[in-house]
Amino acid sequence: MDIAGFFTQSSVLVVAGKGGVGKTTVSAALAGLAARNGFSVLLVHIEETSGSAPAHDLQTRSEVELSSPGSGDGRTPAGPIQARAINPEDALVEYLTDHGFRRAARHLANSAMLEVVATAIPGLRDILVLGQIVQLERAGAANLIVVDGPAAGHATTFLTSAQGLLGSSRAGPVRTQAADVVELLSDQARCRVLLVTLAEETPVNEIVETAFNLQAQVGTHFGPVIVNGLYPRLDHLDADPDDAAAAAGVILRPDQAEAMRRAAVFRRRREDMQAEQAARLGEALPLPQVWLPHLFTGEIGRPEMDLLIDALETGLVKLREPPRRAGWTGSSEPASGDRVPARAAAAQGSLA
Repeated sequence: MDIAGFFTQSSVLVVAGKGGVGKTTVSAALAGLAARNGFSVLLVHIEETSGSAPAHDLQTRSEVELSSPGSGDGRTPAGPIQARAINPEDALVEYLTDHGFRRAARHLANSAMLEVVATAIPGLRDILVLGQIVQLERAGAANLIVVDGPAAGHATTFLTSAQGLLGSSRAGPVRTQAADVVELLSDQARCRVLLVTLAEETPVNEIVETAFNLQAQVGTHFGPVIVNGLYPRLDHLDADPDDAAAAAGVILRPDQAEAMRRAAVFRRRREDMQAEQAARLGEALPLPQVWLPHLFTGEIGRPEMDLLIDALETGLVKLREPPRRAGWTGSSEPASGDRVPARAAAAQGSLA
């Protein structure tokens, strides 16, 4: 898979996954890889609440530059990366301001009524946030917009809310905005969803259910599934610690040798479990997979992020094809935004 081709297939990538699977880190890695290949990138973080943004600011937060254009040497990004956060409260204020209600927006921003208005219409919060993404995409804010979306549990309602509002409203600005959002989400050339998971039972179950729901309700186009946190397989784990120590000229105490044996057993079981779950994911969800390694560090600094970007690049170049392709309804090239097959019931039943 050509990296530049991958990033030109759609102008918006929405990254979704269960909390704790590394969704935000993967979003940053995608932005870094795109920038390394010369693309300007806007990394958008979706917030549930307004966080630290001042209530009197009558617009969603402005972009913050994370990196400037560099030499493109494989480490320094060749394209700029900017970031911004979008939350429902700020999006509502900006929406009202853009539609001629600046005074009302200012009043709402300084009162408790903002929460009431935002929750009065089911799905309104999500429509307002996604409407901001539509505006950024139309304005050509960057070559690529990477959206660090909500956790998988909220991803379905977040991405299907526009379809619901479109069906329940006949006219008006809200319906227009909902239609714009649906148009974006259903256009493969404009938007794809990248699902992130761990090779564990619960995250795999949840990501498969999310994919089927999104395809059925919105007609979402997907990129490859990012399987994060995989332990690299170590061939030497089967060696006896005493024999290995003797070959290295080291003497181990019995308790040290036993601890190493137990650690090797744990590691091998972990590797086998992850391989089993990745295979199960491929059977249940026929999308290509990109495998990313587990980073044995408490914090993700620049060296660790470079390693992750390298692994992401390798994974995209050498996509792991799913074992089952029967019933596929998308194009013949999985990486170009294939849809989940219509035959979803059987796969979902196997996950119950």
